Amino acid sequence: MDRRMDPEMAAFNRMMEDRAAALPPIRLALPFDTPRALTEALNLPLCEGGPQPAVSGDRWLPVRGRRIQCRVHLPAGPGPHPVLLYVHGGGWVWNSIDTHDRLMREYAVAAGCAVIGPDYALSPEAVFPQALEECEAVLRWIAAEGPAGGAAWGLDPARIVLGGDSAGANIAAGLALSLRDGPAPVPLRGLLLNYGVFDSRLDTPSYREFASGYGLNEERMRFYWEAYAPRPADRLNPLAAPLRAGLEGLPPCLLHIAELDVLAHENHAMAARLRAAGVTVESRVFPGTVHGFLRAVGSVGAAQRAVAEAAAWLRARLG
Repeated sequence: MDRRMDPEMAAFNRMMEDRAAALPPIRLALPFDTPRALTEALNLPLCEGGPQPAVSGDRWLPVRGRRIQCRVHLPAGPGPHPVLLYVHGGGWVWNSIDTHDRLMREYAVAAGCAVIGPDYALSPEAVFPQALEECEAVLRWIAAEGPAGGAAWGLDPARIVLGGDSAGANIAAGLALSLRDGPAPVPLRGLLLNYGVFDSRLDTPSYREFASGYGLNEERMRFYWEAYAPRPADRLNPLAAPLRAGLEGLPPCLLHIAELDVLAHENHAMAARLRAAGVTVESRVFPGTVHGFLRAVGSVGAAQRAVAEAAAWLRARLG
């Protein structure tokens, strides 16, 4: 075992390996319904416990010809509440607003803000840019003034932070670029990016250093990219690979980086590129952690510290 591994992180990994051993193996093969079901069964127990916002429930919005489910967590008080729109991770192919429910509740209670989680369409059934466009439609509804917008849910359309983890951070960053460059820009108060996918390269130093034994690896990332962006040209699109974009004009960012992660290099590169573009950036490496460590918020102190730091940043950004 890597001596750098946080002992609590190592214990959590062993626990998850034992749980996974009791289930059929999760294969990276199509059709994907069975792998998704197994992943949900593995991860849903992690959402037990944790803080309870004043209001929690699901609501639906008409988006791109379908009704998209949104997990809604609201703090106490009459509102209007500032908003964190949080996009769950899972390689664009699995996980859900259920697997990320505890993390969203943690943010809502610690930051005293509303947290909205869109249940966007997954790949390979829905490929780039559908998930991004669905999340943009939800965000634009939240940001709309008047009763036909976020105010109907008690939300403040003028105070929105966009966030996500892993593939969700990828969608969040791409969405921020789309909002910046679109015909009707939506001002954001900030971007919360947790160990995101920011480029389609699979040959960085961290891919080599953490090639095996740390959870996420090159094989999985190659599968995820081919499922999400089956057209090779789309993997070079700045909305899919934000490191290939001009990053000027993005809102202030908080990047949380797992030290022992194949994506660590591109996260450090993203922080550097944002600073070079004049964006206000706070970045923090969590020593001894692996990709996805926030799902261990009930078991690993580093995850709880990350939530507390993000909550303080959210309070400052949202006012």
